[in-house]
Amino acid sequence: MTARRELERQLKSLRDIRSIMGSMKTLALLETRKLTRRLAAQNRVIESIEAVAADLRGFFPFTPSLPDDSPHVYLLFGSERGFCGDFNETLLQALPPTDTSRSPLLLTVGRKLGARLEGDPRAVALLDGASVAEEVEKKLNRLVDTLTTLQQRYGAFSLTAVYHQADANAIRTIRVLPPFQESPPSPRFAFPPRLTLEPEAFFAALLDHYLFAALHAMAYTSLMAENHRRMEHLEGAVRRLEQDVAELARRRNILRQEEITEEIEVIMLSVEAARKTGP
Repeated sequence: MTARRELERQLKSLRDIRSIMGSMKTLALLETRKLTRRLAAQNRVIESIEAVAADLRGFFPFTPSLPDDSPHVYLLFGSERGFCGDFNETLLQALPPTDTSRSPLLLTVGRKLGARLEGDPRAVALLDGASVAEEVEKKLNRLVDTLTTLQQRYGAFSLTAVYHQADANAIRTIRVLPPFQESPPSPRFAFPPRLTLEPEAFFAALLDHYLFAALHAMAYTSLMAENHRRMEHLEGAVRRLEQDVAELARRRNILRQEEITEEIEVIMLSVEAARKTGP
């Protein structure tokens, strides 16, 4: 009886855990659908800015550059929560080999990733990330403030973002600062655009808009990839839990059958004893 009750207790616990994991999987699915809409809109913003930049550079060639000794910062978009497998480990593996003479600086977004880099001399800032799409704006404001602080500390620096692709188990590495390093495109129009600012001033303002839009797209993409990975991880965990529940239920049934058999034997022995002691 004691063994069967212990199995009943374990079964109840596993079923509760399975229910919680199922709810987490559903929430992750809903979040990915919401992020899909936001990311599509953000990508259209980036395409518009890139088109404007291409028109501008076609007539006013301008390629921002940095001194050779400027520091190189890697911006890593990791996970804020758990249940997403090796999401953060693969990000760290995507970093280039460390050059002892000039190690890159690391700026991380995501509490779980930041916990892995605590105490790392390369880490200049470990920021919390967004758990849901509605938190992205606030977290990016903190990120922009941190980038401004780094600029004040180190001067101009190059910035490379490393993050997960939304719909594939792949890492994307993209140069964010300075942007538009490719050769100026051929003009699409016969006449240059009419500007109310000097081309350099207009381009500098455009870069600010481009940086903020690009960071939004990366944050949305990374959060979507995190939720995809979480759904896959939870699906595997739920499947294993269901197997454990089935096995415990089988063992419980066997114990219950043994208890019933013992009860029947006791009843039969009692009946037999009553017959022998009867009149």
